[in-house]
Amino acid sequence: MQRVERALISLTDKSGCEDFARALAALNIEILSTGGTARMLRTAGLTVTDVSAFTGFPEMLDGRVKTLHPLVHGGILHQRGNAAHQEQCRLHGIRPIDIVAVNLYAFGRTVADPGCTLAEAIENIDIGGPTLLRASAKNFHDVTVIVDPADYPQVLTELRDRGNTTLATRFRLACKVFALTASYDTAIAQWLGNVDPAADPLFTGADTHA
Repeated sequence: MQRVERALISLTDKSGCEDFARALAALNIEILSTGGTARMLRTAGLTVTDVSAFTGFPEMLDGRVKTLHPLVHGGILHQRGNAAHQEQCRLHGIRPIDIVAVNLYAFGRTVADPGCTLAEAIENIDIGGPTLLRASAKNFHDVTVIVDPADYPQVLTELRDRGNTTLATRFRLACKVFALTASYDTAIAQWLGNVDPAADPLFTGADTHA
């Protein structure tokens, strides 16, 4: 069983994040992070590697592009027991990411405000988060994915006891991810489906047929 080397933590809901990251660091697990999560963990005295330093590519487009990079997704998606995958990772300098702790922009809370505009709603549609989660959940055989702080204790217990989580735990957490991303996309589709373009400032003066 492969030892966990690296975790990517990027959270909107930071409940329990500091304690979780501190426990990972105590197990000599490298922590990758982005934006506000990285700042919070550094303020708490933890050593954090920015994803931009890990990939050699800066965050850009007002933070719209942070984790969408082959070094991140290759690190998540490669199969550890697949010799061809391992050779490709070696050739391209891809290092494993074994734990992904991510939750999503609060789209539901944003659009619950009666004054929410279409532009505001769109800016709160998470792209990188669901992509990270789905990649990790797809590769649950090798990757532990966490969307709920309530799962931190079990993950840490297994890491301390075994050096990795059990396959059964990874599968359970992957199922949780697909339920979350399905409900997230459904909420977006339902809200957008009720937008009246003629009444929204985003469409004012725009060619709606362009």
